Amino acid sequence: MTLGPVMVDLGGIALEPEERDMLAHPQVGSVILFARNYESPAQLSRLVAEVHAIRSPSLLVAVDQEGGRVQRFRDGFTRLPPLREIGRRYSSDRATGLGLARELGWLMAAELRAVGVDMSFAPCVDLDYGVSSVIGDRALHADAGAVGELAVAYMLGMRDAGMAATAKHFPGHGAVAADSHVALPVDRREWPDVQADFGPYRRLIANGLPSVMVAHVVFPAVDVLPASLSGRWVREVLRDDLGFAGAVFADDLSMAGAAAFGDIVARAGRARDAGCDVLPVCNDREAATALLDAMRVAPDPVSQMRLARLHGRDAGPHPVERDARWQGAVAAARSLVDRPALELEGDRPA
Repeated sequence: MTLGPVMVDLGGIALEPEERDMLAHPQVGSVILFARNYESPAQLSRLVAEVHAIRSPSLLVAVDQEGGRVQRFRDGFTRLPPLREIGRRYSSDRATGLGLARELGWLMAAELRAVGVDMSFAPCVDLDYGVSSVIGDRALHADAGAVGELAVAYMLGMRDAGMAATAKHFPGHGAVAADSHVALPVDRREWPDVQADFGPYRRLIANGLPSVMVAHVVFPAVDVLPASLSGRWVREVLRDDLGFAGAVFADDLSMAGAAAFGDIVARAGRARDAGCDVLPVCNDREAATALLDAMRVAPDPVSQMRLARLHGRDAGPHPVERDARWQGAVAAARSLVDRPALELEGDRPA
């Protein structure tokens, strides 16, 4: 059985019988976990193993575990700082900042790989324009060159731990105030200004970036459709102009930023036609079921190859605490952690 394009979520800390049936559907290829799916590292390891055992090749299991406001698994995992803290260290000492980025990317990924999770949707490479509250301290830096350097270091740390990185939210979410979870953001910059946001992607792609998540943001200078549903953005800019050959994830198609473009079947069709390999439908089981009932997509061998490369690899001792690198990385994380003033909801994609 091949990996289908639909990404779904789960209701709780253990698989329900109807969820097993859903995960066996040929159009499903991946699962995203949230805080509601987590009780302890041991429970999480069992849940992920159950998901992986349903299919061959196994379904991809993903989570948002950036750090700061966006860290789904907390007790039993190292508390990670928001990415902005790494950028601040970079501003005062470039070498220290780059070292932190690599070590914290490794730490995040190593702890997840220790319980079997394949992917974390990180790093966020939106530029910090001081406009977007939903991005805010999730951004590494305001300067595209700094973000590019730090993001590559973070990606390499993840790679050391056996995890593929996902850069988000292409082409950029940092210059709009609206939150695409609850509204449709419109970025009215002209094309030359928008291109500034491509810098981190160019650098990451040159270093083998495995996957990208595309934003529900409209750029009228480019297309009337949000980037996630736009062939102009995905096929022409990301694939052809920037030369990206990895997997493309649409942002969650249940979000308000996509809701103005038809029902879930229409939205998923637009995203698929635009060139997205993965179509997440989160926190709306009725919509996920409707999409699976309607979708009849033949396997795409190229897309299958992209997704297969996202499975996690084993790297380093287990448990991860036996790795000599772990103690130093934990100490570095603790030195940067501040309790964030704003928490994102634990059960919505980021």
